[in-house]
Amino acid sequence: QVQLVESGGGQVQAGGSLRLSCAVSILRTSSRCMGWFRQAPGKEREVVAEIDRTGKTRYADSVKGRFTISRDNAKEYLYLQMNSLKPEDTAMYYCAAGNWYDSICPRVGTGYWGQGTQVTVSS
Repeated sequence: QVQLVESGGGQVQAGGSLRLSCAVSILRTSSRCMGWFRQAPGKEREVVAEIDRTGKTRYADSVKGRFTISRDNAKEYLYLQMNSLKPEDTAMYYCAAGNWYDSICPRVGTGYWGQGTQVTVSS
């Protein structure tokens, strides 16, 4: 059974930090591209960061230098370290996994998704 469960969200003041975790229960985790997405009220879901099976990472311009995505394949966890948080980072954050056989990174409407964890940054 495929399961992705996010945790670590919460409320923090601007400039603060949070670390999101995603417990991944899916076959061949290490072969999949994984990503973090977010969706703010009234806005479309957007990719925040992704990490492929080789460990190569990519970030949205809005979070470069502040967020770090990482993965622990042995423990089957995906992480997102968020520093220097801004009010505009407020959103529901989702982790997602792509398919193992093509290593394509998940996109909205594809892959496997968690239920999300709320991050609220106050000014």
